[in-house]
Amino acid sequence: MNSKRTLFLVEVAIFSALALVLDIVPFLSFKIWPQGGSVSFAMIPVFIVAFRWGLKGGLLSGLLFGIFQIVVGTGYILTPLQGFIEYGLAFTALGTAGIFSKQVQSSLKSGNKTKFFTYIAVGVFTGCVLRFVGHLYAGVVFFAEYAPADQPVWWYSTWYNGSYMLPAFILSSIVIGFLFYKQPRLASAA
Repeated sequence: MNSKRTLFLVEVAIFSALALVLDIVPFLSFKIWPQGGSVSFAMIPVFIVAFRWGLKGGLLSGLLFGIFQIVVGTGYILTPLQGFIEYGLAFTALGTAGIFSKQVQSSLKSGNKTKFFTYIAVGVFTGCVLRFVGHLYAGVVFFAEYAPADQPVWWYSTWYNGSYMLPAFILSSIVIGFLFYKQPRLASAA
């Protein structure tokens, strides 16, 4: 196995495990709802892998993060399908930020701050929106009984999941932008 592939696998594993740690450490994760959902630094390691290694690294890191939550028992699973949607698909979707890895790296190298921060925000937004869609769907299908009687279930699920995903998006965008701007080598795996 070549050294670049080994580095890829090691970084994906370590950053995915770090995501789990950031999600379960009480003072680093603000649990908002009893059925799941928190504002934390947990998505940041997945986005770092996505911007360093691209789509493949991001998707793998997101998938591992979701699996780790199931393995350690922090996942809230009602049925196998709901678990697959929320911890398989939704967390894997975070890695789609990797679509913008080349743009983030090239704008950082060229010193174009506006493009750099824009691509960071667009990448993180893409991952967060796709994760949100997974949770939204699962909320409508599997958590409908929690919606107030006078409220459409799709609206309840939108509000519920948006209440933690929007702040998590903002937090992740700011922290990743700051980290890469202050330490540009962190953005590049090569």
